[in-house]
Amino acid sequence: MYMKLKCFIILLFALNFSFSQKADKVLLTVNDTPIMNSEFLRVYNKNLDLVKDESQKDIDGYLKLFTEYQLKLKEAKRLKLDENPKYQREFLNYKKQLTRNYLSENKVTDALVKEAYDRSNLDIKASHILVRLEETAKDTMQAYNKLLALKNRVLKEGFDKVKAEAHDGKKIFLEDLGYFSAFKMVYDFETAAYNTPVGEISEPFRTQFGYHVVKVEEKRPSRGTVTAAHIMVALKQNDSLLDPEKRINEIYKKWQQGESVEALAKQFSDDKSSANKGGQLAPFKSGQLSSVKFEDEAFSLKKDGDVSKPFKTEYGWHIVKRIDLKPLKPYEDLKPTLESRVRRDSRSLLINTAMVKELKKRYDISYNEKAKAYFTNIINNSFFARAWKLPTDFNKDDTLFTVNDKTYSYYDFGRHLTAAQRGYTNKNVPASDVIEKEYEEFFTKNILQYREDNLELENEDFANILKEYRDGLLLFELMEKEIWNKAAKDSVGLKAYYEKHKSKYQWQERVDVVIASSAEKDNAQKVLKMIKDGKSEDEINTAINSDKQQNVIFTKDIYNVNNNKLPNDFVAEKGVSKIYKHNDAFHVIDVKEVLPAGIKTLEEAKGEVINDYQIEIEAKWIDGLYERFEVKVNKDALKAIKKTTKN
Repeated sequence: MYMKLKCFIILLFALNFSFSQKADKVLLTVNDTPIMNSEFLRVYNKNLDLVKDESQKDIDGYLKLFTEYQLKLKEAKRLKLDENPKYQREFLNYKKQLTRNYLSENKVTDALVKEAYDRSNLDIKASHILVRLEETAKDTMQAYNKLLALKNRVLKEGFDKVKAEAHDGKKIFLEDLGYFSAFKMVYDFETAAYNTPVGEISEPFRTQFGYHVVKVEEKRPSRGTVTAAHIMVALKQNDSLLDPEKRINEIYKKWQQGESVEALAKQFSDDKSSANKGGQLAPFKSGQLSSVKFEDEAFSLKKDGDVSKPFKTEYGWHIVKRIDLKPLKPYEDLKPTLESRVRRDSRSLLINTAMVKELKKRYDISYNEKAKAYFTNIINNSFFARAWKLPTDFNKDDTLFTVNDKTYSYYDFGRHLTAAQRGYTNKNVPASDVIEKEYEEFFTKNILQYREDNLELENEDFANILKEYRDGLLLFELMEKEIWNKAAKDSVGLKAYYEKHKSKYQWQERVDVVIASSAEKDNAQKVLKMIKDGKSEDEINTAINSDKQQNVIFTKDIYNVNNNKLPNDFVAEKGVSKIYKHNDAFHVIDVKEVLPAGIKTLEEAKGEVINDYQIEIEAKWIDGLYERFEVKVNKDALKAIKKTTKN
């Protein structure tokens, strides 16, 4: 799968192209399909700074890649892969994601993004009172008054007392929310919390859940970004006799005895991605890791260099050391991420409102002024029992409104109302209010959909990016069908390829070892003597270690001889080694078996063999495409390109 994704990225990265900007010379034709000079130059110039291989900057070399790209597109369409439902689904999903980036009102979006950044600089600790209320409810005075009464009680009696007596988890909620920041709550709630001074309770406000007040207990600066190192002992171990909690406490003792976290991580950490770097992790902020416990432990350390006591997460037992703590990144660095989150958040409703206002100015829109009154008159009590149907004499073909050349009929809105009635079941809402709300929702939905449907015609940049993805995804489907799957499933061909090239698939020399590690050379010498005397690991642990002192730790595994957990001057010989100094500690290595270098079996090398076999298959397949499709290059046009690029 990695190879597939890599190839897909390369296809998009190195060979994407877009519509030609103007009439110009035809550079080449593939089965009478013309490709223009401007199209090729756009691709070439766009990718010029991205390619590291100088040969790919050569016009002739790049033209070869470009031509093969066109041949593959031709083949994909010949095979009708663009009609495949799976391909169409994936493309439409991407189109929807991309469309979101082009359907916002920039001024409103920018203001909301800046506000979100400012709020991200503060963590709020709060509690709240909620009186539940249906979103469509019009008679809200009773709920409002009940909330005011609860607020006044809290001011007089205290939050905890009122919570114990009034919270029922159904209609009335009094909850401690802990700390939160931007995007953790619905936008209206978040806004009320950030606008309420510390120690005070907000005025009542309404969300889709009901009426709230929020009590702000504390506002603290963001915890920022921490860089930390850790040692992890995984809960699942190959050695069934190894107790993770006991192991982490043994390691912690060694740190207390003066050994460094970095050295201990290199020797004993089960987090392979960080062990080689002395346990150091990439910088992270609150909410970025999957373990809240780990984050809290890291951020609780007071200063750089502080080390936690052993603690447990869902992944294992840890010791964490704080290396560095930095504040929130600058606004410009975080802006793209924040923009994406704003568009997914309830803030998007504000963006939509602004966008609709702008589209009303951009498009030619006409309204049927009689429509709302007509629909108000045909709504009856059955609507609120989910039994309403369009009348038999319904004016279905009448125009509701038009947007440019597109007409929306009474029937379109009638279907919308039929579906919407389930949201009004057993409600007591005036028909005029229903029509007003649903008409506005219907209009907003459809004018935004009209913009989305026509975006490819209205926005050239969007159209170009969409075409790049459309073709790239198509080539991914083609390569999977014609190359990757064939290579993986052709067991006979794969075996023949392996037999022909098996000398290139080699194991390095490996050793099956038990390593005894100690910070003190004297202890390592004791261990060496005891191993030579035939003492077992348990006997050595009992003799050398104690409840208060962890002097030696054993590790069992199979390593390549050049693994960085083994000393640089390690000698791969069966038996007990000399004492090595490595990673700031002393080690005795009992080599149980030396596994010699040699040729891997097909099963052991299968991933590498499949990858290489794919390359061979693809080369032959492309030769076949040149035979299937006629390619003509306009030499005069190519000469003009070379002159333009001075290549």
